[in-house]
Amino acid sequence: MNTIYYQRQMEQAPSEKIHSIEVSKICPNPNQPRKLFADEAILKLADSIRQYGIIQPLCVRKIGEGYELVSGERRLRAARELGMSTVPCVILDINEAKSAEISIIENLIREDLNIFEQASAIEALIDTYGLTQEQIAKRLSNSQSFVANKLRLLRLSSEERQKILENNLTERHARALLRILDPALREKVLDKIIEDGLNVTKSEELIEITLSNEPKKSTRARTGIKDMHSFFASIDRLISSVKLSGVAIKSRVVESDEFTEVTILVPNKATTEESSQ
Repeated sequence: MNTIYYQRQMEQAPSEKIHSIEVSKICPNPNQPRKLFADEAILKLADSIRQYGIIQPLCVRKIGEGYELVSGERRLRAARELGMSTVPCVILDINEAKSAEISIIENLIREDLNIFEQASAIEALIDTYGLTQEQIAKRLSNSQSFVANKLRLLRLSSEERQKILENNLTERHARALLRILDPALREKVLDKIIEDGLNVTKSEELIEITLSNEPKKSTRARTGIKDMHSFFASIDRLISSVKLSGVAIKSRVVESDEFTEVTILVPNKATTEESSQ
């Protein structure tokens, strides 16, 4: 299942029929991952709709006597802003789980979410709908490490996330901060980054200095982290070396809060001999 599949499923119903549905009968999708909607963007979209109408129909599914939105939240908000009584919709014959999956994936594909909304959306696909990191990566046409790195952002507190968003810091800022395990020290460094307006490179330098100046009692923890980085780097080098020798070795990494799971798949002798012929 890929990006094209989701686009087609959102844009076309089996009958390919567009219905005019009353705005009052459409309820929001409870699984909409986007939590913040800029008023300015909604007003701009409303102005466009006023001039040209709704070019792309909304997608909904039948629920009770009304409809639940699958995709098109901003178009629906803009229509309400304009006082429109009806909107063009495509009715999809899907269940709640598929509706949620389409809504979340659509927003992730369109990069319409901030970095923490993206991470929370991926987490919802895993915790609520049972998708694996590998399945999500495939749906997003991206790597599993991309998904794992997004999930790591959720280790930051809600206060830290808010500060990062309010001060327009990047995902690289956020990921650099995760190197600091002490929440109090991390908050202090974050405030310093904001106060001095540090870019990513300067922020990483500050974090490096901060970690090197930690009290000696934490030296063992820092050394352990450094050793683990070296360990994973050694694995990567060995895998690359084996691949260069002609063996079709495969590997994948799955991160969780407790473990980092490394799986290495080595073809058996017969497979190796066949690939070399």
